[in-house]
Amino acid sequence: MKGLLVYPQFGERITKTRMTTQVGTPTHPLRVAIIGSGPSGFYAAEHLQKQQALTIEIDMFDRLPTPYGLVRGGVAPDHAKIKSVTKVYDKIAAHPNFRFYGNVEIGKDIAHAELVDHYHMIIYAVGAQTDKRLDIPGEDLAGSHAATEFVAWYNGHPDYRNFQFDLTQEAAAVVGVGNVAMDVCRILARSHNELYQTDIADYALEALKNSNIKTIYVLGRRGPAQAAYTNTEIKELGEMEEATIVVSPAEAELDPLSQQALDASNDRAMQRNVEIVKNYTQHQAGTKKRTIVMRFLVSPVEIIGTDKVEAIKIVKNKLVQKGDGSLRPVATEETEILPVGLVFRSVGYRGVPVEGVPFRDDWGTIPNEEGRIIHLDTQAQVIGEYVVGWIKRGPSGIIGTNKPDSQATVNELLEDLAAGKTLNPKHAARTELENLLETRQTPYVTYADWQLLDQLEQERGAAIGRPRLKFTSIPAMLEALAERKKSAEPQ
Repeated sequence: MKGLLVYPQFGERITKTRMTTQVGTPTHPLRVAIIGSGPSGFYAAEHLQKQQALTIEIDMFDRLPTPYGLVRGGVAPDHAKIKSVTKVYDKIAAHPNFRFYGNVEIGKDIAHAELVDHYHMIIYAVGAQTDKRLDIPGEDLAGSHAATEFVAWYNGHPDYRNFQFDLTQEAAAVVGVGNVAMDVCRILARSHNELYQTDIADYALEALKNSNIKTIYVLGRRGPAQAAYTNTEIKELGEMEEATIVVSPAEAELDPLSQQALDASNDRAMQRNVEIVKNYTQHQAGTKKRTIVMRFLVSPVEIIGTDKVEAIKIVKNKLVQKGDGSLRPVATEETEILPVGLVFRSVGYRGVPVEGVPFRDDWGTIPNEEGRIIHLDTQAQVIGEYVVGWIKRGPSGIIGTNKPDSQATVNELLEDLAAGKTLNPKHAARTELENLLETRQTPYVTYADWQLLDQLEQERGAAIGRPRLKFTSIPAMLEALAERKKSAEPQ
């Protein structure tokens, strides 16, 4: 029989054959899996929850027992206000049709084919989990690290807790001038007192307390007007207890092309960045324990060393205007060698493949059209599978950027639902998914479990005057949960 389905978010009526098993009804809810529990995943869930004409069950998976993605594992410890966005995610997770399955890895605990067999729609929100390389000689020497490794280490990510960084060195170089590069620089330069007031991992706090680093070079391939950091990030470098930031007046001075672009622009953020950098030319090195040396229009061309990093060779750049009007750095013949024992590469993130899902290795993203995943060879749509966030568009934007991005993908999903373009799972009931996990003895973590773990971390922190003391190993998390649950049982 024929019926009219109304999808208010599109403002139109869509004619569709209404079957007795119409997906999206209370008796046959639309089952959606979201792979990844970072901001883009939660914003996708939120937009799905707003579809009042549909009954939707959302199952969110993460390979870690803890949710929030880079909000927990990537946002710098000294940016507590940014982390407060998790309160919004907690409200999303409180919806009666939402479930969290932490400590469940796709491709290991559940295969892609099994997701297809249990859900009508699948959304991948797995982010960009590794760094782009510099592709220069010496990049793989000991002491040369991807920024993501250092960030994950100081944030207590279980995969990186045992990494080692040689903080006995007196000088380090951070390659890049984006917000992540600023975070790395700031954490290297912070005092023990400043870091103690954050939720930085305890082992990182101790290692940084004993750090011997005195000089931190920050290397940007373009000028102050093109730097990717925000006003807040560059301003913070001038407000630390034990670190002074210095900039050469020559490098703070804009080249004619940059000055012309700045004069023609209404970009207040860019103008403010330039002002802040020019103010730093008044600072003097040596006035505090550590010195941050900001360098512009330079690119690394070689990391020098025999068995480990001993120095980094940089080349001076000049900006040229391309046909599209953009300013691009071009190397000159002027080079310089900086004596450093550590190098942190922060020139962009890239995604990694997901089992059973198409992947563009050259871009480091899942191929898609407006969020609909497509086959690489035929460009045809992969029915029922979607992508959001950095794994969709590449590593651009801030946390809030993911909200409209996720909403756009969900709108495409809803259009496909209205057109009957869904997967046809044989085992759609949530109980069947949980039975599968329990049969395999997969110790999945629920959202209630996470909230208990969250409480435990805050209690551990309060005992020593810190906001939180993180669990940094998965076995420790699971053991702590088991002990707390056992102690709460009636005796």
